[in-house]
Amino acid sequence: MHFEPDCIYHIYNQGNNKQRIFFSDDNYLYFLKGYRKLILPYCDTLAYCLMPNHFHFMVSTNTNSVVPVKVGSLYLSQLSNGIRVALSSYTLAINKQQRTTGSLFRQKTKSKLLENGKHDYSFFAFHYIHQNPLAAGLVKSLNDWEYSSFKDYAGLRNGSLCNKTLAHKLLDINWNNFTEETYTMFDNKKYMDGIL
Repeated sequence: MHFEPDCIYHIYNQGNNKQRIFFSDDNYLYFLKGYRKLILPYCDTLAYCLMPNHFHFMVSTNTNSVVPVKVGSLYLSQLSNGIRVALSSYTLAINKQQRTTGSLFRQKTKSKLLENGKHDYSFFAFHYIHQNPLAAGLVKSLNDWEYSSFKDYAGLRNGSLCNKTLAHKLLDINWNNFTEETYTMFDNKKYMDGIL
C-alpha cells in the first residue's frame, strides 16, 4: 500500500474466501486493541466498522504515516507496516483460538485514496462505512451495532478511537443531523454507485 501525507484513505480487507474473521465480542475488542496500538500512532481515524467477515477504516494520513521502515529487504511506510503487523498478530491469535492454520485475511489489504478534489468520495465513504451492519441485515438500527464509530458520532457513546475534531474539519457532514443523514444516504444507494 502506498500512502501520501495529508490525504484521506478508505482501508478495507475481508476474510480469505469471505470467511468470518470475528467469532466473538472478545475478537472485535482484541482487533480494536491491536489497531489502537499498531496503526493509530501513524494516522488519524475518522470512521470505522468491523463486520463479521470484513472491516473498514477511514483514515487521514500525516507525516508519521509515510516514514519508511525496513522490513526484511523492503521498505514500507509506518502505516503499511502497522497494518501488516496488526493483521498478522490478529491472525495468529484467531488461528490459536480456532485451532486452524493459514491465512485469515485476503492477501492484500486495499487502500483507496478519497481524493480531496472529489469531495463526494469522502462524504459517501463516511456514511457507507457506517451503513454496513444495516445493509447486511445484522441490525434494524445502526444504534445496535457496537463495532463501528456510528454511535460515537450519534452521541450515544464517547469512544476515543476516532479523531472527531479532525473529521468535523475535513468532512462536509451535517453533524446536527448526522443520524438522519446516514439513513437518508442508505435509502439513496444510487449515490454510492461508482463511488466506492
